[in-house]
Amino acid sequence: MPGIKNGTELIQKRQKKLKEPEEYRVILLNDNYTTMEFVVEVIMQVFNKQEEDATRIMLDVHHKGKGTVGVYPWDIAVTKASQVHKLARQFEYPLKCIVEAA
Repeated sequence: MPGIKNGTELIQKRQKKLKEPEEYRVILLNDNYTTMEFVVEVIMQVFNKQEEDATRIMLDVHHKGKGTVGVYPWDIAVTKASQVHKLARQFEYPLKCIVEAA
């Protein structure tokens, strides 16, 4: 009988393929009121970037109108965007942050 050998039943293992979670870009949008210094601080605090990287991203936001701050799974991306908005409101800046599929 297939599947039985010497009185012991063999169980075939089925391996489930785990797929990586979808990733999302967190993007800061430029405005005419939020200071460059504040944007750099937010990037360093929320996204744990070094000052050099934070400055480069801020310059992308300033010159190109938007800048990608990081790529994360959905839950993390939304949480980070929420943290940006909370800090911006706290300091009365209109800084916007969006999340889009990577």
